[in-house]
Amino acid sequence: MRLMVTMPVPSASNDAAVGIFWKVTSVLFFTLMLTFVKIAGERIPVGQLLFARNLFGLIPVVVMIAYTGHLHDALRTNNIWGHMRRAMSGMFAMGLWFVALQYLPFPEATAIVYAAPLMMVVLAATVLGERVRVYRWSAVAVGLVGVAIIMVPQLSEGFDIFGNAASFGAACALVSAACMALTAVFVRQLARSEPTHTIVIYFLIAGTLVTALTAPTWVVPSWSDAAMLVMIGVLGGVGQIMVTQAFQHAEASLIAPFEYTSMIWVIAIGYLVFGEIPTIYVVIGAAIVIGSGIFVIFRERQLGLHRAERKMGAPLRP
Repeated sequence: MRLMVTMPVPSASNDAAVGIFWKVTSVLFFTLMLTFVKIAGERIPVGQLLFARNLFGLIPVVVMIAYTGHLHDALRTNNIWGHMRRAMSGMFAMGLWFVALQYLPFPEATAIVYAAPLMMVVLAATVLGERVRVYRWSAVAVGLVGVAIIMVPQLSEGFDIFGNAASFGAACALVSAACMALTAVFVRQLARSEPTHTIVIYFLIAGTLVTALTAPTWVVPSWSDAAMLVMIGVLGGVGQIMVTQAFQHAEASLIAPFEYTSMIWVIAIGYLVFGEIPTIYVVIGAAIVIGSGIFVIFRERQLGLHRAERKMGAPLRP
């Protein structure tokens, strides 16, 4: 009698769980990166922080691309302008977020940046020409009310971005969210014809070259600051790899809501490292923004299923 060995076949639910794991872990890595940015940013110029983020971020990304066997064709593209456009908007988004962290508490800056998915809805309608119905417009309106609640202290003082440091930081966080949304549009356009590894490596290379132009503003870092600069890049690069792994195991609409788990880490680190306690405005406003963002994400998923049904000519579910 022969012994029959049956290898276990991963189920869809197991695959989704793996995707969620990679997403949540990537959020932790990015939060740790931002922690070092906030600490080092007290002494290191933003341009130097961005340069380190891109240069040292290349190390794990290039290793991963080589491991997957795509190093020989990673730079092959027919859309160099698209990559440059995505890199520039991404650099503005990242740089403004780094600046906001120097003027606002960790939870407050993060909560404002959560508005990016809501702004993405606006750009989807105006730039991509997508049809946006009342449900998503309503979610955007509610979410922006949440942003306004977060910024009540600044708004009550006239939102003077030139005379009030917190107002300036809040403005930087808002514009950063808008740039993130614009970057997402550019990435969506690139993804129609470009593989993920090409999009990522062009972003890091272009970012390294552009931020190198800020060299005249740099300072000589201490050994501890130099170590943090390296960690900023490595943590960011590893985080990007983890996000890629997450997308390979689960749909974007499934893992996207787990981006908001960053608030758990942000509040904990803000309290333990920086002695920051979220205000009631941040707690209430962040809850509204997160709820609106999750609604938009699930609405996008529902519309995607409907489009797939029409394309297939038959329902995908009962």
